[in-house]
Amino acid sequence: MDDQRFWQHAAEHLVRYGGAFTPRVIERAAGSYVYDSDGRAILDFTSGQMSALLGHSHPDVVRAVSDSAATLGHLYSGMLSRPVVELARRLAASLPEPLSRMLLLSTGAESNEAAIKLAKLYTGNYEIVAFDRSWHGMTSGAAGATFSAGRRGYGPPVPGNLTLPTPDAYRSPFRHADGSYDWETELDYGFRLVDQQSAGSLAACIAEPILSSGGIIELPEGYLARLKEHCAARGMLLILDEAQTGLGRTGTMYAFERDGVVPDLLTLSKTLGAGLPVAAVLTSPEIEQTCHDRGFLFFTTHVSDPFAASVALTVLDVLERDSLVERAQVLGKELGARLLDLRDRYEVVGDVRGRGLLQGVELVADKESKAPADSLGRAVTAACLERGLHMNIVQLPGMGGIFRIAPPLTIEAADLHAGVDILEAALRSVG
Repeated sequence: MDDQRFWQHAAEHLVRYGGAFTPRVIERAAGSYVYDSDGRAILDFTSGQMSALLGHSHPDVVRAVSDSAATLGHLYSGMLSRPVVELARRLAASLPEPLSRMLLLSTGAESNEAAIKLAKLYTGNYEIVAFDRSWHGMTSGAAGATFSAGRRGYGPPVPGNLTLPTPDAYRSPFRHADGSYDWETELDYGFRLVDQQSAGSLAACIAEPILSSGGIIELPEGYLARLKEHCAARGMLLILDEAQTGLGRTGTMYAFERDGVVPDLLTLSKTLGAGLPVAAVLTSPEIEQTCHDRGFLFFTTHVSDPFAASVALTVLDVLERDSLVERAQVLGKELGARLLDLRDRYEVVGDVRGRGLLQGVELVADKESKAPADSLGRAVTAACLERGLHMNIVQLPGMGGIFRIAPPLTIEAADLHAGVDILEAALRSVG
């Protein structure tokens, strides 16, 4: 099938589910590259959907998939296999106490859905607090706690979803007298609004340590500790969604480690499967026991699938064997230095943020006004693709375009720098 007919069939038969498709027919992927129908290599600065932590078609993952499919891929949901129990043990060993109980699922939305249900059942309450630029998934409970997009036109969302202001140091109006960002006052103000809106049934707050779809917004140091204090004072649980930040991407195994704050529930997905559908919820024995006693139900077709567990165990093995967490920290510093240099030299690069191999670049009309530059963002994205670099840009109302840069942890340093070179060339060509 030629490319013209491919796109004709796509237009005739596919349901469109978001923005426009990348105008390339992708035939295969390997390492840090995807290859289109013309055989052209495209450097992947998004790790697929921010998921291919080990790059595409990693040989260890391919082997695990093949072996599992040939021996033990899927079981009745009431059956258990050795890979599932071993994964639970390995994840518990990688986490601080008391996060030692695992529920193995398939997608990030599903894991957040389960975490929200656990929090509601445990507390006996139903209200969920999330950031006003959050993204936690497209299923009903997760979508109810998603505020960055997709809320209009579907009828009433799940009742009881409240918001906190996203701690955007670059654009927040909350400032000290010297102009520096006053996140403490902003957070306290946000919870005063939550208290006013609440019907007296606060169950949990769900948050990403770095909001990805919200524009690579990194929670300031100290923020998570203060957030947990607010939750504890109200009898709420803290759910951390580490779909994109978990498993080493930020330079530590889990992003929350930087802050020394342990959540009540932790959700993992994207990076846990390295591009395959694997997700998990981790919580404490006390929360698990209480919810079990109250009849917790989350019986799905692929819960506790040995295939998913085998893939996740392989990801953990490769991370440890190849020291990829430490590698993400080293390469992240190189990436950050390159991006900060772009910020210093280009008027349209307003801000650089993030850590490890999850970083963002916000484009603006100019540094003084910080005016959104939506058309510029689209033009740079297209110019990067023409030069062989796939970039993803988040465009939210009232903001400029924010590039999300999340290459595989296995990317070669030369490829990382080549990608930034292409980004700079694209900026020059359209600026």
